Amino acid sequence: MNENLTALVPELSLVGAAVIGLLAGSWLPRRRQWLVAALAAAACTAGLATTAVTMATGREQTVFSHTFAVDTATDAGRLIVLGALLLVIAMSVETVRGHARETEYWVLLLLTGAGTLALIGANDLLTLFAAYLLASLPGYALTAFAKDARGTEAALKYYLMGALLGTTMLAGTALLYGAGHATLYRDLRTALPAAPYGLVAVGLVAVLAGPLFKAGAVPAHFWVPDVTEGAPTPVAAYLTTLPKIGALIAGYRLLHQALSGSDVNWPLLLAIVAAVTMTLGNLAAFFQTSVTRLLAYSTISQVGYLLMALAVATRSDLAQRSLLFYLAAYAATNLGVFAVVTELPHARSLDDFRGLARRHPALAAVLLVCLLGLVGTPPTGVFLGKLEIFSAAVDGGFTWLAALAIANTVASLFYYLRWLAPLFATTAPAPADAQAALGRWTAATACAAATVSLALGVAGGVVLPFATGGLLP
Repeated sequence: MNENLTALVPELSLVGAAVIGLLAGSWLPRRRQWLVAALAAAACTAGLATTAVTMATGREQTVFSHTFAVDTATDAGRLIVLGALLLVIAMSVETVRGHARETEYWVLLLLTGAGTLALIGANDLLTLFAAYLLASLPGYALTAFAKDARGTEAALKYYLMGALLGTTMLAGTALLYGAGHATLYRDLRTALPAAPYGLVAVGLVAVLAGPLFKAGAVPAHFWVPDVTEGAPTPVAAYLTTLPKIGALIAGYRLLHQALSGSDVNWPLLLAIVAAVTMTLGNLAAFFQTSVTRLLAYSTISQVGYLLMALAVATRSDLAQRSLLFYLAAYAATNLGVFAVVTELPHARSLDDFRGLARRHPALAAVLLVCLLGLVGTPPTGVFLGKLEIFSAAVDGGFTWLAALAIANTVASLFYYLRWLAPLFATTAPAPADAQAALGRWTAATACAAATVSLALGVAGGVVLPFATGGLLP
């Protein structure tokens, strides 16, 4: 039993900062609550530095009786989550500054971030479920942080669906335990091939309900539009980005490590879920006029593309690196768009962005880069991510899925252009009040995210090798 706590420094940094921040916030005056935000940023930075050292030394290990794995996928996921969390913290500064519950905001953000990191390395069904709870519960509170009608309704829907699918996930865990007499992935891999087919199939579908809910995939996607529209914009940015990273890497690890020898045809199941998710997300986004709901359905469609890597988890050597790279590019690009929406708190419809290029050229440039990036336009990171993930699908025998994904990508250009076209309109611009800027921190975050999106596309050849490597048993 390897009880090496140093292997969990990134996770412990976030949890420790949350505890210290909660205690400190009880004594700090309201004008000094920003110190908790600085503590949260320091915890993320410490986690990034530790992960960089781990990757440089190449030390891979499983800890606590193999229930948590520190390998290539874990390290890459940590870098993505912690980097994205830093962007969310920066874009939240002006939104929650001086708020009566500012400390609680940072603490909840740190705790749900720690849960997301736990999802990434979970190598055991019980660890996976515990991480699911830690990643979910603070998110429900964050959704209702504003305590208004829309936020409360969204939080209630989010909580009820999370509780339902969390219970389903726990039931699936019990079924897989009954089938394989173990919860460790490596033990299940040897036991499940000899277990009853129906028991394994039902158990797997039930367990996958949790990660699919966190990712916002069909049929567990109903919470996404309401939460994106009802929650504070930085919270919506977080919930449509970071939980996806943890859920998809967790799902990939589960399928690759525990189900690789099973007779259950889960690759076809994941391929169908991917196809339905990307198609429904795109179709629902076509005629949205609210920017937050458009982004909500956009994130659903992006999950469909990402699920293609899970469908070929054991069929293609390109699956892991395509998933990790796409997640990094998507996180930066999606947060860039949400940072612009946060910076313009009164611009809530597509018409409110008319003439933005004249009033705020930098923000218009960020939207241009990030929205075209979400389509998959070169030289952004998402373009290279889609190229990799489509190649993995073809390599894994799902050519039809890759063709459908290409068709969906072309179709998505329609609703992104509906947003981009008004930016450069020279007639009938939106009122100046609709485009009043929030502050410098959020604008800087938007520019930084767009820069990272472009950098990943340009330097993809340098970044991709870091996402290549096997999973620890």
